[in-house]
Amino acid sequence: MAERQHKTFDVIVIGGGITGAGVARDCALRGLSVLLVEKYDLTNGASGRNHGLLHSGARYAVTDKESATECIQENMTLRKIARHCVEETEGLFITLPEDDLCYQKNFVEACTEAGIRAEIIDPKEAIRLEPAVNPTLIGAVKVPDASIDPFRLTAANMLDAKLHGADVLTYHEVTRLIIRNGNVEGVVMCNHKTGEICEAYAPLTINAAGIWGHLIAQMADLTVNMFPAKGALLVFGHRVNQMVINRCRKPANADILVPDDAVCVIGTTSDRVPFDEIDRLKVTPEEVDLLIREGEKLAPALATTRILRAYAGVRPLVAADNDPSGRNISRGIVLLDHETRDGLGGFITITGGKMMTYRLMAELATDLACKKLGVDKACETATKPLPGSEKTYRKRGLPTAVVAEEGRHGTLAPLIPNATAIDRAMVCECEEVTVGEMKYAVETLHATQLINMRRRTRVSMGTCQGTLCACRAAHVLCELAKTEAKQSQYELASVMAERWKGMRPVAWGDTLKEAQLMSVVYEGLCGLNQRAGKGKEIAQ
Repeated sequence: MAERQHKTFDVIVIGGGITGAGVARDCALRGLSVLLVEKYDLTNGASGRNHGLLHSGARYAVTDKESATECIQENMTLRKIARHCVEETEGLFITLPEDDLCYQKNFVEACTEAGIRAEIIDPKEAIRLEPAVNPTLIGAVKVPDASIDPFRLTAANMLDAKLHGADVLTYHEVTRLIIRNGNVEGVVMCNHKTGEICEAYAPLTINAAGIWGHLIAQMADLTVNMFPAKGALLVFGHRVNQMVINRCRKPANADILVPDDAVCVIGTTSDRVPFDEIDRLKVTPEEVDLLIREGEKLAPALATTRILRAYAGVRPLVAADNDPSGRNISRGIVLLDHETRDGLGGFITITGGKMMTYRLMAELATDLACKKLGVDKACETATKPLPGSEKTYRKRGLPTAVVAEEGRHGTLAPLIPNATAIDRAMVCECEEVTVGEMKYAVETLHATQLINMRRRTRVSMGTCQGTLCACRAAHVLCELAKTEAKQSQYELASVMAERWKGMRPVAWGDTLKEAQLMSVVYEGLCGLNQRAGKGKEIAQ
């Protein structure tokens, strides 16, 4: 870090979500020297708290044609450049007896105008394609929806940025912008692990901090009219549906069911929340009831399917500069050049948008960065595959753990150590994560803590929610990362507290039994609370 204190970059990118990672990648591909700074771990915010839907844009076709067009264009692009992150499930928009069937015609016309393939099919055909769908449906439209892994997508963008020379600092929080003579010339950062204060310099700083971006802007006495919109979701214990199922109506609460790996996710709600709540979101009983009630209308089997956990994220919605009341809130992309807007040079904000349009957001921000820095190089991110997606990599007859690793890492899977019995040893049976994959995540993917390992490999994300594997994973990571035992205990306690946080809103039936087993194992047998200290939280 001492070397970075005196190093000048071309661009500093603030925010380690999918937008920040995408901006860092695009800038690095165009030959710029880049520093990506994230206050906690990658995908700590909204990028890691969504339903993982690769939107076709159909959801927005009637109400927001511009967003719909952006979505379908990026949908087709991501299928090519991020194929190891995408599962091409296809999607259905269904009309139920309580819905207006006349809306279907307007919906299909709007999709066609936006360039989205939308095919009206017979309800019986819909049931044949997706047996889990509500059999009482009276209308169905097939669209090119899919599912995408946001953790995998962000890590791949970060990795490609690094491969092209970018520096990445996680657990470094920007505490101050260095402003001289009307220009932002760098940032002051606090290392959350050591407490060290350090600086980095660049002629251009890009604010890609999502809903926290308004706080970065406030450091320069600037205002970005952010309006936090909380969305709650539920994860079910197995994959009920094979296709994405949507309600064919104007966007509303709990009208999307997304197949995600071995589980499925119902979402989402939308409620304005105060800024002081965005770092401590809780899913309420009312939100759980709403998601279950509406989810059962999409797929009745959800009524008898175990719920693994609940979680919530915050959308970074933005109001127009001339609308401080927030009545005219956009879900579109917002790119602010603070030199022309506010008279402050060397500072850009890229916000709004969706995970679906992150690559386009990064392209727009990097185009502006290159213009300001006098760099003449075209964007390549729409055609250049991400690491892991260079080609299809799949061989039959391999052990299931190897197949799982290929699914998560694509063409990079052969880099995962598997020469020894220890490398091949299973850490997480639910997600088939080996010691070798954890080693790869530590050495290549910035997985320095147990919470990071979950986001890079899916360890503890399976049906046991870490009950059977978290302790093993903590031990393996302690050895790989050379972490002190006490620190590993803190991390394990924090991770299990996070697992309980998601289980608590749905703690009945089998989920409650699982939580009780988790308590017996980690509090009773392991005495984790006494060893690590009650309430100790270090993971983010």
